[in-house]
Amino acid sequence: MTVAPATTALRVRTRPLRLDGPLLDVLPGDSGALSWVRGDEGLVGWGEVARFTGSGPERFAEADRWWRSLVGGMDTGSYRDDVGLPGTGAIAFASFTFDGASAGSVLVVPRVVVGRRGHRAWITEITPADEPVPAATLPAPAPVRAGGRLRYADGEVPAHRYRGTVTEAVRRMRAGELQKVVLAHDLLAHADSPLDPRFLLHGLAQRYPTCWSFAVDGLVGATPELLLRLDGRTVESRVLAGTMWPSGGTDVGAALAGSAKDLREHAYAVDSLAASLRPLVADLQVPETPSVLTLPNVSHLASDVRARLDPARPTSLLTLLGAVHPTAAVGGTPTPHATALISEIEGLDRGRYSGPVGYVDADGGGEVGIALRCAELDGPTARLFAGCGIVSDSDPDAEVREAAAKMRAVRDALAG
Repeated sequence: MTVAPATTALRVRTRPLRLDGPLLDVLPGDSGALSWVRGDEGLVGWGEVARFTGSGPERFAEADRWWRSLVGGMDTGSYRDDVGLPGTGAIAFASFTFDGASAGSVLVVPRVVVGRRGHRAWITEITPADEPVPAATLPAPAPVRAGGRLRYADGEVPAHRYRGTVTEAVRRMRAGELQKVVLAHDLLAHADSPLDPRFLLHGLAQRYPTCWSFAVDGLVGATPELLLRLDGRTVESRVLAGTMWPSGGTDVGAALAGSAKDLREHAYAVDSLAASLRPLVADLQVPETPSVLTLPNVSHLASDVRARLDPARPTSLLTLLGAVHPTAAVGGTPTPHATALISEIEGLDRGRYSGPVGYVDADGGGEVGIALRCAELDGPTARLFAGCGIVSDSDPDAEVREAAAKMRAVRDALAG
């Protein structure tokens, strides 16, 4: 674990703001774009006053202790929130690795946050207490840069190798080793000039307004899957598993809702989340049957799960994340067997792909999704990821096509 805290106590000021345009339009061009936006609502941020980075199986608990300590050390006389909505006050943008062995899990505390919920907008400045009080103004708009011509190349696991990996996983499941495993592969995109994360964010937000468009420390994407929301004592999650995409004249929604293979895959994901949450919550509500979520590139089976925190066992969003990640939606069933198989045959360091991403607030709540439909940006290079849930009757060729359909979200947005 490494920590880069502010050198002095922090001052936090949240004030109402008049904001007429899209949230993403206020992001400056050179201060590290941060985003958690869905439609017209959410948060964007820039600058940095403190940072946590960690790895290992205790990364969620370590991040929770660091965040509690940072918030607890804030001078109450220098903490002012004139709006009082979820996402106001002190917040940190969060992004965690799928595997504890991977480096890169991070909390970033921005200098400036702009948010909107319903018709109310606000600006939060988080600054060292010994600095002058900043004015509640937005930076001048900066042009968003397109990356230019794109050239694609194989990543660590190209499509032909992915097909072979899926074939091996199917063999192992038919032999009775496990019920489901989620396998991923990657693709590299090279541009003529450094990629502007705002360009990718804008493209994804325009094409997928019902998804959460996120950016944290170079990881940029749009996820349809809400892993956890904690608001007061209310816990919510949207589980996605089971996927189809348009093909000819097929009624995708009806086909997906009637697919035994996809319904079984979805049930594994819902059951694993419920089993992880059950010891920590009360009044857990799980739908009997999933609905169908339709996106421009694919459709998913979806279940919205709700619960209440047990008042006798108060906890934080980061603690809940440590309990539920990875769910069967991104790992498999049984989870220990699935993650072991991923380590053995996938051949890929996922980094923060398929890990939790979102934000946490000063009360221990916040919203976190699963980092899907995303790319890791590094100068002119973007590393794209896609994964599929594999069960014993999965067809390797169909899984390769499904991964390509999922990658289309980022490929189209990069191309503009």
